[in-house]
Amino acid sequence: MTARLAPRDAIAVGGAGLRTRPLRAFLSALGIAIGIAAMVGVVGLSASSRAGLDREMARLGTNLLTAQPGTDMTGAQAELPLTAEAMARRVDGVREVAAIGHLDGVAAYRTGKIPKTDTNGIGVYAARTGLPSATGARLAAGRWLDAATGSYPAAVLGATAARRLGVAAPGPDAQVLAGGRWFTVIGVLEPVALAPELDTAVLVGWPAATSALGFDGHATTVYTRARDAAVERVRSVLGATANPEAPDEVQVSRPSDALAAKRAAGRAFTGLLLGLGAVALLVGGVGVANTMVISVLERRAEIGLRRALGARRGQVRAQFLTEALLLSLLGGIGGAVLGALVTAGYALWQGWPPVVPPWALAGGLAATLLIGALAGLYPAVRASRLPPTEALAAP
Repeated sequence: MTARLAPRDAIAVGGAGLRTRPLRAFLSALGIAIGIAAMVGVVGLSASSRAGLDREMARLGTNLLTAQPGTDMTGAQAELPLTAEAMARRVDGVREVAAIGHLDGVAAYRTGKIPKTDTNGIGVYAARTGLPSATGARLAAGRWLDAATGSYPAAVLGATAARRLGVAAPGPDAQVLAGGRWFTVIGVLEPVALAPELDTAVLVGWPAATSALGFDGHATTVYTRARDAAVERVRSVLGATANPEAPDEVQVSRPSDALAAKRAAGRAFTGLLLGLGAVALLVGGVGVANTMVISVLERRAEIGLRRALGARRGQVRAQFLTEALLLSLLGGIGGAVLGALVTAGYALWQGWPPVVPPWALAGGLAATLLIGALAGLYPAVRASRLPPTEALAAP
């Protein structure tokens, strides 16, 4: 009776084939590793970016609502009433309210020698003193407008506006020309995720805009912070409250929804990259199959000798199938480690929390074993079917 090949012995015999051809085994495993690294990296980077976005949304809050004028029944641009801010504050559940008002026909320039048509996309806005708290805006340098500076020709620049105007830092010598008046730059904002319109804005105090630039006092955007539990209720009544006479002419939005849409778009892109990783994994599987077929052809004498010494067909199949599985497993482990390292490095560079889902690692290793089994099945069956006499007669 022929002894059965124990799993431990099958692993030892299968590993011997890899040790005798280390370079070929390495190159074949590399194909699997690249595919697994791509898949783990894509999933990990996607999860890390989502974690970073979730952390950013948690910091900024998802309870910010904006009210802006839409269009009237004739299709013309509507206008928020002067009482829009005060009315919004009266809504139950509202914590903070601030506003900006766009100054039509007023642009900002670094000098008076720039053509008036070359606005560079920079707008001038009147701003309330509570704007940073309501929008989550932060200062990169300098200070924000307050009750004192808001009445004088002082300005705070958005991040993009500062770059386009060539203002590196606020100070007495940093001035911009707006509406024929010089405004001293006292602050520069960081990019504002929930209010990107502020990035290209020159913000001046509400009183200064009224006295120096002819601002009519009508807000163009009212920012409202609500309690988390009351967001949807506030959202449903904000338009009618801001403009009771024409609620249909008010557009109410939730800026964090744009960030959520961005995350959804990222998921679709992740699916595409996962498909590319699967193709790379399939190519690696073909490489393993090719390696195993060549191994069977080169080791016909060894197979014949084993069969002559009493090895059964099942034991020969187990030997070569184990070799294919070990080859794929080595590639899978290397790819998982490489993908995790790439994910961690890139996430830290971007300032995201590194996240590698355990299911991605487990799924990658399971995929390698499946690929290895499929790739090694035909060569293993072919090896087991070689007659001993024919195998021993092979040169």
